[in-house]
Amino acid sequence: MQIRIIHDEIRQTVKQFFITHWGSSEMVVSTGVYHCDQLEGFYVMDEEEIIGLVTYRIKQQEVEIISLDCIYEGKGIGSALLNRVEEVAKTHQLQKISLITTNDNLHAIRFYQKRGYRVTEIRLDAVKRARLIKPTIPLFSTDQIAIQDEWLLEKSLN
Repeated sequence: MQIRIIHDEIRQTVKQFFITHWGSSEMVVSTGVYHCDQLEGFYVMDEEEIIGLVTYRIKQQEVEIISLDCIYEGKGIGSALLNRVEEVAKTHQLQKISLITTNDNLHAIRFYQKRGYRVTEIRLDAVKRARLIKPTIPLFSTDQIAIQDEWLLEKSLN
């Protein structure tokens, strides 16, 4: 598996990946509104298709992961991408890595906790506020869990 840095020549493909899988490259969370195709990150290709992608931003003494997506689960792609972001944080001598997910995303919460991330805050009704900016955010997950709150997860690098 070859992990590549997102660069200008691939940004249109990254944007199409987000449109295909999420309806838009725009991500709205309590820390801001992001156009994921414009962020720093890494990707994995299979032939001509992106099969894994992580985007992040560096702020003060931390890296905030904005998105992590894998087409095929259980193949180590997500873990490898996450490891690359952790390497970036260590290279820049940052203190922690943070990310936000929603209360319904139990799979992601388990994924991150297995890798040393901890839930440090729950932002009640944050998704309701995000829908004011991006009304296409669904009300319920495919499991029929109401999507309401943001969960902040962090991993200390000390």
